[in-house]
Amino acid sequence: MRNARVLITGAAGGMGQLYAERAVAEGASDVVLWDRNADRLAVIADRLNALPGTTRVHTDRVDVSDAENIAAAGLRVRTEVGVPDILINNAGIVRGKYFWQHETADTVDTMAINAVGPMLVTSEFLPAMIQATGRPARIVNIASAAGLISNPRMSVYAASKWAVIGWSDSVRLELAQQGHDHVKVTTVAPSYISTGMFEGAKGPVMTPIMTPEYVVDRVWKAMLAGKPLLLMPRSVHIGKVAKGLLPTAVWDQMADRVFHLYSTMSEFTGRTPGPR
Repeated sequence: MRNARVLITGAAGGMGQLYAERAVAEGASDVVLWDRNADRLAVIADRLNALPGTTRVHTDRVDVSDAENIAAAGLRVRTEVGVPDILINNAGIVRGKYFWQHETADTVDTMAINAVGPMLVTSEFLPAMIQATGRPARIVNIASAAGLISNPRMSVYAASKWAVIGWSDSVRLELAQQGHDHVKVTTVAPSYISTGMFEGAKGPVMTPIMTPEYVVDRVWKAMLAGKPLLLMPRSVHIGKVAKGLLPTAVWDQMADRVFHLYSTMSEFTGRTPGPR
């Protein structure tokens, strides 16, 4: 989708930065970067704007848990750039603790940023994307394998990603049911990625920790193809099917003792949260 207008949330580092680089490399006309870290966004935008080509990179300090912030920033995008053709809901946080160790603010922030945030951002642009029938449009919602397969020390994070998966795939079906075929939704559910977000976590048996570059390439191709659901790596497919077929007690034994899934977060440290 050359000359597309692309908007990426959580764009100040990690996967968001790589999605921005890919959009520029693919010849996007405009790339809009949203994040809470305005200083980091400015550095990334300066570097991307200096690259050869005609892509214009725009930034805005946006907290995706703040509906008023999103509405104001969304108006600026539509006025100054236009309706996005590609929306990548990438912003997310994780707190790797047992549920009873979460502070109230941790729980509220995780659900607001990971689950409600993509809904608010998509709601801001989807009506106009639907109206723009002459242009193909894509929405990418970054969920997690934790939204399909439960895991200790991920209770709140898993809840937020289960919500994303249910909401995202329902929107896909709603668009298809109403004949808005030019708008495609791709839900992405990866296992651990080596971005630092899950620093200290260990991949289960047969589930290597993936590189960000590999994931971005897979997501970009799935997005262009309008693929409904992208699970990575293949072992996530196996786990999803096994969990659905086996009795809970049997699955728990396999997940814990064979795949060592239930101990993957035992040494989790994560990275220091960025500024709001």
